[in-house]
Amino acid sequence: MRYVLAVLLAAVCFGTTGTAQALGPEADPLSIGAARLVIGGGALAAIAAIQVVASRRRARAAVADARAATDAAAATDAPPASRSRRILPSWLLVALGAAGVVAYQPTFFAGTAANGVAIGTVVALGSAPVLTGALDWLTRRRYPGGRWLVATAIATAGVALLAFASGGGAGGRGATDPLGLAASLGAGLSYAVYTLAAKALIDRGWASNASMGALFGTAAAVALPILLLTDASWLATPAGLAMALWLGLVTTALAYVLFGAGLVGLAPATVSTLTLAEPLTAGLLGVLLLGEQLSAGAIAGLAVLAAGIVVLATGGRRAGAADDRSASDPVSDAPASVEPWTSSSSPASGSTPPPGRA
Repeated sequence: MRYVLAVLLAAVCFGTTGTAQALGPEADPLSIGAARLVIGGGALAAIAAIQVVASRRRARAAVADARAATDAAAATDAPPASRSRRILPSWLLVALGAAGVVAYQPTFFAGTAANGVAIGTVVALGSAPVLTGALDWLTRRRYPGGRWLVATAIATAGVALLAFASGGGAGGRGATDPLGLAASLGAGLSYAVYTLAAKALIDRGWASNASMGALFGTAAAVALPILLLTDASWLATPAGLAMALWLGLVTTALAYVLFGAGLVGLAPATVSTLTLAEPLTAGLLGVLLLGEQLSAGAIAGLAVLAAGIVVLATGGRRAGAADDRSASDPVSDAPASVEPWTSSSSPASGSTPPPGRA
């Protein structure tokens, strides 16, 4: 259950993004997103570096005490021996995950610009759990389960009700833009890619913070020149700096520490569906802090969304137990002879309302 709670708390952090932006100064969304990644990704990378140093010190102490080689490997969180040849090296997983992090926001906003907030939000947030589950099934040969399927359908229906009640159709357009839909699907795919990449690194023996630090630290390096090319004068104001720090340290660094902790014990598809608590949080904060009024349709959407999350959360213990069994007992995952998302090599480390994720 602690894994479920960690993901839900991460979603609460994600859900504060829209409120923080509403209370902050006017600024270019691209500049805000880049600043958020630079601050949050840098913080995650620093956390990972601290853990690497601490892990190496423990390893040296173990060698100095003449412990057995297996004890020293356990002290550095080295993964168990692989039962099969793995395809993707760790550096490529980090690169793929970082690309997903960087790609998420521009594709999301391109989708909402083309088809309106309602359709863009539904397609992006609604497709993310489905695409995550599908890719997890393809790459790990693991079906997310009937409970996940039911919960995802309910939660996605709630997102649709909420978005259309507050966003109103396709932004006044007579028909949806196919390119806009493709962009929204790209946002959902980006989320699925970096979630699965992070999970794969964790399965290799990386600490969850090391996995998140590698992905978001790399994304921060890419985002820095983007920030420098935008008008970042808003950062020089007290309100702008406060907004950037909140978005970077709370909605990114803290959120993804919790997100990674949840990934340790839950399947990526389960985590993806649980993070749909993000628009639920955003809607409630809009009412409580921004004085927004919810229509009957929006209230119904929040209720349906909450019901879907409850359905999944009540089965979280079984999902976590299943993941723990597959991680600790390689034989139990027999169908796959080649696992592209995992590796036998030891890592270098020890190891708007929506969207607020990346």
